[in-house]
Amino acid sequence: MKYYYDLHMHSCLSPCGDEDMTPNNIVGMSKLLGLNVIALTDHNSVLNCEAVMKLGIENDLCVIPGMELTTMEEIHVVCLFPTFEKALEFNNYVKEHQMQIKNRPDIYGRQVIMNENDEEIDEVENLLILATDISVMNVKELVESFDGVCYPAHINRDSMSIISSLGGIPPECGFKTAEISSSGNVDELKKAHPILNDMLIIRDSDAHYLQNMKDAENFFELDEISIECVLKKLKNES
Repeated sequence: MKYYYDLHMHSCLSPCGDEDMTPNNIVGMSKLLGLNVIALTDHNSVLNCEAVMKLGIENDLCVIPGMELTTMEEIHVVCLFPTFEKALEFNNYVKEHQMQIKNRPDIYGRQVIMNENDEEIDEVENLLILATDISVMNVKELVESFDGVCYPAHINRDSMSIISSLGGIPPECGFKTAEISSSGNVDELKKAHPILNDMLIIRDSDAHYLQNMKDAENFFELDEISIECVLKKLKNES
């Protein structure tokens, strides 16, 4: 069956995420758009995933806990996990490997943690968008040690992408999947970077605002919809 996905979006926890990106609004909009599976991937944090996952269960929406990690090379990598517990373990590891600089809400925006009732329960003090000391060359192995799957984000963009930073996708990274944004041209990318011919290419919205979320267009062919099945698909193993 076809199951429609969007595996890269941000909540009000991301400093650049709109305050309207609350757990209930994200789940409600996902259902309106016809999505079957989503992943919440805030910058260097998973702390709003639990609330969105709870709402997903109530609304027949598969929600994968995740994070958009910023590597030491300032490359964005989407990291997805089988459970919130594993995601939280990774979150705690990342926190130890990131610069601890206080957020300036007046400049970057607030970093709000919410429960499933869209009630503010906390606010992250340190700025989440800063780079970690984790190299893109090691990130796949690291994420897999937490039972997760990862892939380079928005590879067609001119900033914060593996291609813009390194000029290509080094085979040594071991990535099996890559993400392009909605405007990306797959054929042109494959021509310029032949390594992509052997990779699974997916499209996500990277939504920071409700209006940035996309209609259900991109899908996986799966026997059933579950976090396990989606992660297995993203591993792209023969």
